[in-house]
Amino acid sequence: MTTQTTTQTTTQTTTQTTTPPVPFDPEVAAALAAAGGFPAITPDVIPLVRQGLPGQEPPTDADLARGGAFSVEERSVPGPAGDPDVRLLVCRPTGRPTPTAAVYWIHGGGMVFGDNRGGVLEALDWAADLGLAVVSVEYRLAPETPHPGPVEDCYAGLVWTAGHAGELGIDPDRLVVAGASAGGGLAAAVALLARDRGGPALAGQVLIYPMLDDRNDSGSAQQMGDTGTWGRTANDTGWTALLGAARGGPDVSPYAAPARATDLSGLPPAFVDVASAENFRDEDVAYATRIWQAGGRAELHVWPGGCHGFDVFAPEAGISREARRARLTWLRRLLEP
Repeated sequence: MTTQTTTQTTTQTTTQTTTPPVPFDPEVAAALAAAGGFPAITPDVIPLVRQGLPGQEPPTDADLARGGAFSVEERSVPGPAGDPDVRLLVCRPTGRPTPTAAVYWIHGGGMVFGDNRGGVLEALDWAADLGLAVVSVEYRLAPETPHPGPVEDCYAGLVWTAGHAGELGIDPDRLVVAGASAGGGLAAAVALLARDRGGPALAGQVLIYPMLDDRNDSGSAQQMGDTGTWGRTANDTGWTALLGAARGGPDVSPYAAPARATDLSGLPPAFVDVASAENFRDEDVAYATRIWQAGGRAELHVWPGGCHGFDVFAPEAGISREARRARLTWLRRLLEP
């Protein structure tokens, strides 16, 4: 694989907007109202958020095994040089021929909370339908571990997974990196690292409303403000925890904030989705657009009236069902012969 150098852009958007927020889809609005609203996340709230949300408890091993359809184990593998080992949650289909395609899952949580069981149930839905293995990485969190610790943990876990594909029963030529929110941003960053460091080779990247731009100043960030779930204040909190005083400045690495990358050529095919009524809308649309402009492959979905995490907070809403179906359809097209 040819090694490329990722540079970064320092252009910042300064135009302010006074346009009203995009209205929420009625089913999403009802779910938000039932939840009683979401307070803006500030640094002092991080310890509370780490305790978890009611109804969002992490799945147990029994939940993940799905009646014996998957074997479930935790592994401790070498982390970045000089840093602690990385924990991987490995779920492999039972009773299926190997090697299988695999999803390398990176959890969300704004860079400041979450673990390797976060969001993994949707990845297991894909696995159950398509006969995949799922490997989910636990990375160190900010602010205790600032950049580059989290992304280097994710990359180290990916390197180990690809290097032990035979042992895991995984087809290394059908390995997809995926994640939601902060995990989507880390998945995009890992794809950049894999390109620039000459591997591992990735078959694709699934970026679910990814957190890509530390500047937090796009039109949609200004327009949506602190509405919905993950608002502009929370985004400032997450990025500042990761980057400290460097956030928004000229020297932020694209491996921290992939929107800073000036070269998006040579990346694996991407699935990008985002909601129209959330802060990340414009940065995610721009990222997919720039992949096309670089001659790459990307499929983009903007779900009308969704908030950030709409499919989690309103799982039965029509747009949530359509979003899950679109992700699965894309993976099937990518991975099945």
